[in-house]
Amino acid sequence: MKEIIESPNAPPPIGPYSQAVANAGLLFMSGQVGRQHNVATLEAGVAEQTRQAIRNLQAVLAERGLALADVVKTTVFLLDMDDFGAMNAIYIEMFGEDAAPARSTIGVARLPLDALVEIDAIAVLR
Repeated sequence: MKEIIESPNAPPPIGPYSQAVANAGLLFMSGQVGRQHNVATLEAGVAEQTRQAIRNLQAVLAERGLALADVVKTTVFLLDMDDFGAMNAIYIEMFGEDAAPARSTIGVARLPLDALVEIDAIAVLR
């Protein structure tokens, strides 16, 4: 049976979706952009938006007692693939290079709230 997971420390959904759904031993997290839970505007620049998006994922993970180390797959959506290096540097800083999850990175035409980056994730439940 699926369980809806919501964190008050991550931005609330801006549409009809959940921050995360736990089911079958996995936690499926919706995409997070680089804004804080209590601020309407995005962080400036792709590096800070990447950092905040991952912090938002951490907040959702924490609701189930999980951490970034429990993430097994991410998808990164980038508005501009020229920002790959800046995003990747923060990604490595936050996830670590040796234990980073599997990842896909996709260039897109536009993101919600005109974000520069959005990241979703799948984690293993303990």
